[in-house]
Amino acid sequence: MSTLAVYPWRLAPDGLATRRQLRALGLRPGGQDVAAQLERPRRRRGPLVAYLYRIDRARPVRPMTERRAAALAKANAARRWCRACRSDAGYVIPASLGMCVPCADESAHLAA
Repeated sequence: MSTLAVYPWRLAPDGLATRRQLRALGLRPGGQDVAAQLERPRRRRGPLVAYLYRIDRARPVRPMTERRAAALAKANAARRWCRACRSDAGYVIPASLGMCVPCADESAHLAA
């Protein structure tokens, strides 16, 4: 088992990128292992960690097909559907509530 190289925040060498940076370049890690990590110190908690991947081993992002886009639209529509009032809320319903905000307010008011 090898240990990861650890770099201070903003001091990673060229050729390494985070997932977000890869995505901005139109790439994805493509199954490669984490090459290194960045650590950003914080005052009262442990450091923030960002994993780095090699850019030369990254693969292009898979193109969005019509079927994948339809499945994604269906999944996002299900996240907007309120089970209590059975209507489209027009926004993604918070998982903590499990229902749209007006229904959650009404049920909290009835419970009190």
